[in-house]
Amino acid sequence: MAGPAVVVAVDGPVAAGKGTLARRLAGHFGLAYLDTGTLYRAVGLKLLIQGADPEDPALALAAARAIGAGDLSAPALRDEATGMAASKIAAMPQVRAALLDYQRRFAAAPPAGGRGAVLDGRDIGTIVCPHAQAKLFVTARPEVRAHRRYRELVARSRAAGTAGAQVSEAEVLADLLLRDAGDRERIVAPLTPAADAYLLDTSDLDIEGAFAAARAFVESKL
Repeated sequence: MAGPAVVVAVDGPVAAGKGTLARRLAGHFGLAYLDTGTLYRAVGLKLLIQGADPEDPALALAAARAIGAGDLSAPALRDEATGMAASKIAAMPQVRAALLDYQRRFAAAPPAGGRGAVLDGRDIGTIVCPHAQAKLFVTARPEVRAHRRYRELVARSRAAGTAGAQVSEAEVLADLLLRDAGDRERIVAPLTPAADAYLLDTSDLDIEGAFAAARAFVESKL
């Protein structure tokens, strides 16, 4: 009989590089991958498309309960407005409860009968999967994260055929700091490293260096 699923929890603030690392870890170890932040972004986007207020708890809960797999691939999920809406929604206990079961079921029974999963988000190691075998908290200095995010926005804008990002790097930094504060200070599941998480600061690391450090830590735990 197969043992319990292997679970790797990857947490951290926006633009720290946790998503890239989590995907690479999943590929390297042959595990399923779930970007849990996409669930909250999908709820936020659903409300924005409806012209609804992302801060309305009843509407947010209804949108969360209606989320399906098809909602997790919309291009607008990566927009700044969607991210800000997601940050507000993520502070609502009822929305978190509605999405928590989905995340735990994914971790316990990965798609296609996989042997385990890598989940990244804000509270995987502390709330969603506190018994994960390996926990990482990926971070970087705010200015570094804002620069990365700005470059991503510029690249996306150019790919879409427009002149450049619609916001300045200073505005991206201001939005990032606002989201950080909201994530850290919310009452429910605030952004904080698990006591047994490996703190990985990627400020001065390229992706290969960050991945090497993350891979070595996960290997030591699995």
